[in-house]
Amino acid sequence: MVGFENIAPFLVLAAAVIGLAFAMYKFFWVKKQDEGTKEMSNIASKIRKGAMAYLKRQYKTVGIFFVVMIIIICVMASLGLLTWFVPFAFLSGGFFSGLSGFIGMKIATYANTRTASGARKGLNRGLKIAFSSGTVMGLTVVGLGLLDISIWFMILKFGFKLGADDIMAAMLTFGMGASSMALFARVGGGIFTKAADVGADLVGKVEAGIPEDDPRNPAVIADNVGDNVGDVAGMGADLYESYVGSIISTGALATAAGLGFSGIIVPMLIAAIGIVASIIGTFFVSTKEGADQKSLLGSLRRGTYIAAIISAIASGVLIFTFLPEHTGVLWAVISGLIAGVLIGFFTEYYTSDSYKPTQKLSSSSQTGSATIIIDGLALGMNSTAIPVIIVGLSILVSFFAAGGVGSFELGLYGVGISAVGMLATLGITLATDAYGPVADNAGGIAEMAGLEEEVRNRTDALDSLGNTTAATGKGFAIGSAALTALALIVSYTDKVESLGGNLTLSITNPPVLIGLFIGAMLPFLFSAFTMKAVGRAAQKIVVEVRRQFREIKGLMEGTAEADYATCVDICTRSSLKEMILPAALGILAPIVVGLVLGVNGVVGMLAGALISGFAIAIMMANSGGAWDNAKKYIEAGNFGGKGSENHKAAVVGDTVGDPFKDTSGPSVNILIKLLSMVSIVFAGLIVKFNVVDLITGLIK
Repeated sequence: MVGFENIAPFLVLAAAVIGLAFAMYKFFWVKKQDEGTKEMSNIASKIRKGAMAYLKRQYKTVGIFFVVMIIIICVMASLGLLTWFVPFAFLSGGFFSGLSGFIGMKIATYANTRTASGARKGLNRGLKIAFSSGTVMGLTVVGLGLLDISIWFMILKFGFKLGADDIMAAMLTFGMGASSMALFARVGGGIFTKAADVGADLVGKVEAGIPEDDPRNPAVIADNVGDNVGDVAGMGADLYESYVGSIISTGALATAAGLGFSGIIVPMLIAAIGIVASIIGTFFVSTKEGADQKSLLGSLRRGTYIAAIISAIASGVLIFTFLPEHTGVLWAVISGLIAGVLIGFFTEYYTSDSYKPTQKLSSSSQTGSATIIIDGLALGMNSTAIPVIIVGLSILVSFFAAGGVGSFELGLYGVGISAVGMLATLGITLATDAYGPVADNAGGIAEMAGLEEEVRNRTDALDSLGNTTAATGKGFAIGSAALTALALIVSYTDKVESLGGNLTLSITNPPVLIGLFIGAMLPFLFSAFTMKAVGRAAQKIVVEVRRQFREIKGLMEGTAEADYATCVDICTRSSLKEMILPAALGILAPIVVGLVLGVNGVVGMLAGALISGFAIAIMMANSGGAWDNAKKYIEAGNFGGKGSENHKAAVVGDTVGDPFKDTSGPSVNILIKLLSMVSIVFAGLIVKFNVVDLITGLIK
């Protein structure tokens, strides 16, 4: 076993390198594909330049935050409240999280025009290119995640000769860097993309009556840029921190359960197996010409199911070999895998226009905008029940299967392992998600370049599929976030106990109760901040688009070109300004609550935020996805088709759903993990200094 502990980290590192190598191969394969006509290439170039300009400015803004946080963390380390590993771990976590999003966005901006060009040859060709781009994103995230984890583990184990407890205590904190970067990327990108989308839809489609992605719309390039900076770069950073957070928190739970290095290495190896399984699964994704939405979804699901089966079988061999006394842990892995698949399926059921919920939502357009909005909200609320039950069952199965009856700590380790199992095949699961924005961009380029109707029909089919896979991906991300956040809460309580903190986790304990109320409120307040931010930014776009329609002579006739750059600049400036307040809330809330209510208040806050955040994130993601596909269902010729009053009502519903599904909803799952990460980093400060303990001491 000692020999295995020394070899295993190198196996994990090897899997990370394999994943990154395959991603690189796919990157250059996509770049070799035909860009299409000169006009298509020019449009893609404008989108790429806009996305790069935004990211450069965003990284400069976030860089200031990281400098300030590193100074604070260094001061805490000098006071003995943290180890000196934390500042470097914080920086590496943020760097790799941002790099994941950057690489994903880079390939997406190359793949959009190539997907449109591929669709000229056939549906399968377009699917292959878009999915290959998503594969780059997925394997980059998992490859960089395991690279970061394995290198840190080897430095601490072999370089500094630290024990299992000290290694995990140090590594647990670098998740804060990843979470911070992810929140900025998701919120900033989400505000950008939805401000452009809402502005373009309200003035272009509703007021001017021109098609979506019409080149006469001044916000159309900004809209396509937003797909990349929000749904690709932001999503990549988001799932990177979920991935590494689940592995690290489970490793920390392993030390609490007395499993030592074997318990730490197993989740890393499960993730390594998942990379190989994901690569194999990508070879099974293909479709036939004229395929409907169910067939297209089936082609993507085939790859993810095969990867999940391979991962489950190989994980069984791993656990029976290296945890022979705890073979029940395998069922925790399987429960996580199944939970991920089921959440994806039911998200698909509620958001795809192949099923009744979205079709019925489309029919609500016959009585106007108000009814489609009411029914869309109801659909989202209704869709929360099944994922909550699935996650609850997964927690129960994982806890008892891992040995929770005999050892509470072993049961919690099983819960952590189920989160790792759910994310094990993230390489291919994220590929199906990142595919969506590329297909959306491809449709926009096809429209702007005036390609044949048959090509646009193919890109519309791929785009509609992308809406469903994106919604499925968000459901998957939210489910994994819930399990990861639960494991992080346990890691926080373990750290507090190791620091000598006084935990009294009774619901009748006032700090716990107050913390629960505050935590339950935070996702709502956070969502309000992000939705208002989208509203303010969108208003500026609406004013600008109206101005250009009014002042640029010949624009509506198609004889003059719109000023796309101004809309891109408005979105960039607005999103970078508006992302600061929501991000500050996520970082400052646990510190302020801790300094006032102490560690018990923080635990209550984390639990409250997890419960309400999980439900509201699912509701917003599914409502938004259903509104979007209801609109597309009408555009396909149902209930009056494009240009009808029903279509206009559906566009309004889709516009309401835009910040739901692409800004607030996805950002909430980062919030609930960031709260835990910040709490863990500042645990030493909170244990020593808080108002409740001070008052208690004075009274005594």
